[in-house]
Amino acid sequence: MLQYDWDESPGHWICTTYHALRRALNSELAQEGVTVRQWEVLACIAVGGALSQTELAERLGIEAPSLVGILDRMERDGWLERYACPSDRRKNRIRATEKAEMLWVRIADCAHQVRARATRGMSPEQLAQLKQACESIKRNIELALPPDGEPGQLTVVDSAPETV
Repeated sequence: MLQYDWDESPGHWICTTYHALRRALNSELAQEGVTVRQWEVLACIAVGGALSQTELAERLGIEAPSLVGILDRMERDGWLERYACPSDRRKNRIRATEKAEMLWVRIADCAHQVRARATRGMSPEQLAQLKQACESIKRNIELALPPDGEPGQLTVVDSAPETV
């Protein structure tokens, strides 16, 4: 029998919480005819402006070819458009359309509703502690990663917890 100390694993806590949030968001977005992946694409554009497909794939944590179908459907539905990058005509940039901006207002509200449900009963202090804890975990993990493009193992950082 495979065993692991799940109850002591911050990685498990975060992962199961993420999955619950994603399911809840997916349920809300479905009412608008939008998938979570499509929402993530628009969220990246909302934060970063027009992006190349490669930049967008990196931010989403998926392979660029996997993104093509999502972008094709979104372009077909009039939510985004591709255009040649002014500094490198071999690259396409992706930007939201006016139709996507109108949709964004509704789907951002979906995310706010999920956030409100997820944080119900939590004090501002608890939310600040949660944010700080997540930022600490992220920073610790990023410090332990090898430089981009270099193969290698995680580096042990000071007093890293034993379980993930």
